[in-house]
Amino acid sequence: MKVTKDMTIGQVIRTNPQAAQILMSFGMGCIGCPSSQAETLEEASMVHGISIDKLLVALNQD
Repeated sequence: MKVTKDMTIGQVIRTNPQAAQILMSFGMGCIGCPSSQAETLEEASMVHGISIDKLLVALNQD
């Protein structure tokens, strides 16, 4: 399943638990907080000053 910028962090982690490590490597240490479950990758990227394009590439690597 391809990860897109409008997916929530919760969806991504439920689909692929290993994605948590990738998100944390990009500086998203708050992936376990309740609000992150409803926050989209694009929203989280903006808050953390992360390139959504680079994040999506990393999350979609096989």
